[in-house]
Amino acid sequence: MDLSFLTATEWLGKPAWMWVMFLTVVLALMAFDLGVLEKLRKRRLGPDDDGVMGVGQSLWLSAFYITIALIYGAWVWVTLGRESGMAFYTGFALEKALALDNVFVISLIFAFFAIPLKLQRRVLLWGIIGVIVLRAIMIGLGTALITQFDWILWIFGAFLLFTGIKMLRDGDAEHDFSSNKLLVWMKKRLRITDELHGERFIVKKDVGGKLRTFATPLLLALVMVETADVVFAVDSIPAIFAITQDPFIVYTSNIFAILGLRALYFALAAMVHRFKYLQPALSLVLVFIGLKIFYSQLWGKLDPAISLGVTLGLLAGGVIVSLVKTKSDPPAGEPPAAA
Repeated sequence: MDLSFLTATEWLGKPAWMWVMFLTVVLALMAFDLGVLEKLRKRRLGPDDDGVMGVGQSLWLSAFYITIALIYGAWVWVTLGRESGMAFYTGFALEKALALDNVFVISLIFAFFAIPLKLQRRVLLWGIIGVIVLRAIMIGLGTALITQFDWILWIFGAFLLFTGIKMLRDGDAEHDFSSNKLLVWMKKRLRITDELHGERFIVKKDVGGKLRTFATPLLLALVMVETADVVFAVDSIPAIFAITQDPFIVYTSNIFAILGLRALYFALAAMVHRFKYLQPALSLVLVFIGLKIFYSQLWGKLDPAISLGVTLGLLAGGVIVSLVKTKSDPPAGEPPAAA
C-alpha cells in the first residue's frame, strides 16, 4: 500500500502524517480509557459497579495523561524545533489551568440538575467528544481569520486584556443556571421529563395514546456542559493564538489538555474549592498574553521561553497560594469546624 501521499501532502501547514499520527494517539488514548480501563474496573469490582471513578484512580489517570502530553511535547520540540515545543507546553499549561476552572462550572451544572456520579461519566464522555469536534471547528475558523486578516490579532489582544481584567474584578461570580437563556429556551421548546431515565438522553412516553419524544435532564446537562466549553473556548482560543498561530500546535495542545478532563473532574470536583486563587492567576496570564500580542505587533516576537516561564510561574503561584491559604478550609458542602 502506497502511503507516500502522507509525506507529500500538507494540511494546515504540516505534513498529513503528523495529523494522522496525532489523531491515532488520541483515538488510542480514548480507546484505552473508555475500553480497556472500563473492562478492568468492571472485572475487578463486578457487574454491580456504579461506574464512579475513585479519587486515587482519577489522580493516576490524570498523571498518565499529563505524562503522555509531556512526551508528545518533547517529540514536537525535537521534530519542529524549540519554538514549537515551547509553544506547545505553554498552550498545554494554559488549557490545563482553564480546565480546572471548567471543572468548577461542570460540578455546578451536575448539582443543579441533580445528576448522580454514576451518570456524570456518560455526560463527560459525550462532552469530551463534542469538545474535540467543536475545538476543531473554532480553531479552523480562527486560523482562517488570522490568515486573511492579520489585524484580528489586535482584537484578540484587546479581548484578552478585557477578559483578564474583568475576571480579576469580578472574582468568583455566582452561576444562576435557572435564568440561563439557553436553558429557558429548551424548557419552552422541548418536552422534558421530570426525572432521569438512567443513561438515556431521550425517551418515548405515552401522551394521550400517542408516543412522544421527551428530553431527559441528562440531555439538558450535556447541552449545558458543551455550552460551558464554548464559553471557555472563547477565552482560551484567542489566548493560544496569541502564543502561536500554528494550527497544529494550537489544536494538539488544546486536545491533549482536554483529553484528561474526565479523570481530572473526578479527582478535583470534591476539592475544587481549594483552588480559589487560581482564577486570579489565570486572569494575570490572560492579561500577560494580551500584552504580549501588542508587544509582538509593535516590536517583534517575544522569546517563547519568556511566555512559557511567565505562564508556568503565574499558574504555579496560583496553585501553591491556593493550597497554602485553604489548607484549613473544610471540604465543599461541609460546615467549618467548631472553634
